[in-house]
Amino acid sequence: MIAALAGRRVDAPNAATPRFPAAQIERVETAIRSRLAADDVTALVCAAACGADLLALAAAAELGIRRRIVLPFSVERFRESSVVDRPGPYPWGGHYDRFVREAESGGDLVLLDLDPHDPHVYEKANLGILDQAARLAGECSDESEALVVWDERSRGPGDVTEHFAREARLRMPVAAIHILDALP
Repeated sequence: MIAALAGRRVDAPNAATPRFPAAQIERVETAIRSRLAADDVTALVCAAACGADLLALAAAAELGIRRRIVLPFSVERFRESSVVDRPGPYPWGGHYDRFVREAESGGDLVLLDLDPHDPHVYEKANLGILDQAARLAGECSDESEALVVWDERSRGPGDVTEHFAREARLRMPVAAIHILDALP
């Protein structure tokens, strides 16, 4: 199984509505790891933002799963805008650097070279993730699925995770990994 994955980033410190509280990091990573193993995933395709992406990459690395990282623009710019801008005890920057380095050395780093100022840049990156998962599935004669790590509540217009879920449903089976189910 080839899995395309996207999901919530860890909440900013003063988030008005909790969507991915930092206290849930360990539980969410465990849920992702369990899902990847249960679905017999052989390759994971995702971005590498702090939150669902990096947790999935860590789980996949632990399970020996191939990891393809799809970034909308340069490695450095993505690191600054989507990785190290959130708090928490998790080593977001260090994991990002490691996984990007490993993906690049294995030929599994895809830079889409999109305009970072485009208001739809992350939606376009979602399509790139889904395209890459379909490409890998075709090369491996394997099935694909989308995994969406979120609270299943729309943030309204511009919700990139909701966009991923909607677009994925048009292409492949979709399963949700629920962040807030793990709340005490």
